[in-house]
Amino acid sequence: MSLGVSAIGQGLMYGILGVGLFLTFRILNFPDMTVEGTFPFGGAVAVSALTHGVDPLIATLLGMLAGMLAGLITGLLATKGHIPVLLAGILVMTGLFSINLRVMGRANLSLLHQPNLFNAKILKALPPYFDSVVVGLIVTVIVVALVIVFLNTQIGQGFIAAGDNPTMARSLGIDPDNQMILGLVVGNGLIGLAGALLAQNNGFADVNSGIGIIVIGLAAIIIGEVLFGELTLSQRLIAVVLGSIVYRFVLLLVLALGFAPDDLKVISAIVLAIAIMVPSFENKLHIRRVLKNGVKSDATTK
Repeated sequence: MSLGVSAIGQGLMYGILGVGLFLTFRILNFPDMTVEGTFPFGGAVAVSALTHGVDPLIATLLGMLAGMLAGLITGLLATKGHIPVLLAGILVMTGLFSINLRVMGRANLSLLHQPNLFNAKILKALPPYFDSVVVGLIVTVIVVALVIVFLNTQIGQGFIAAGDNPTMARSLGIDPDNQMILGLVVGNGLIGLAGALLAQNNGFADVNSGIGIIVIGLAAIIIGEVLFGELTLSQRLIAVVLGSIVYRFVLLLVLALGFAPDDLKVISAIVLAIAIMVPSFENKLHIRRVLKNGVKSDATTK
């Protein structure tokens, strides 16, 4: 049971990562490689702040601000420097590796005997691993609610329009470049927040923790879309979080089957590849249509 509870807690926090990546990958329609540098950057800043006596909540927000700064740099390189977005993300990701080492002073920084969000007094009475579920649920609900509110504002609608059709958005007086910067700042801020939370939950920050992290975020997005089908934009954000939790349980199942933890990266890649291919197979085999017709016929019979 403890492993299942831990998977839910981790899934909720990785869900924040998925929501951040959703803003760039799905709405703006480009893969942001900054993610693999932003995630450990948020963790490095938060853990370093905690080791210097900063309040855990402020340290977590500093991790989020660090992510926003990384996203801003990527956005400026892409829009003002006219560097392709993918390359701009790779450049920032590469530079952040050295910056993370500078921030932490070493490759791995422990939080041993340091206060953090997960050892707050109010959480100590909870059963093991429930602290990650409570903190993860609170932060995730706040994040998803704020993103939904943002996307329904005039600025948010302009952001969606710029991602959907930049040419039409420009004709409506919306600057796609500014919207790209906005998306990268907000998205990477959420990824930095996820990095800060998970570093505290794990008890350490590691400079290599961002390797392959984009696969985890994409898996949450794709699995959520595959499982829940066509949804509204707000519902898709919730589906991303649920997809992240399902993904953690898939990994838990893989470990239970006897696979070594070292195999998780390749298994993650396989799971993502399968999830991406499922919609294509569904379209070819008309699986969803058959299931819907079956449900309708059962309802008519009753």
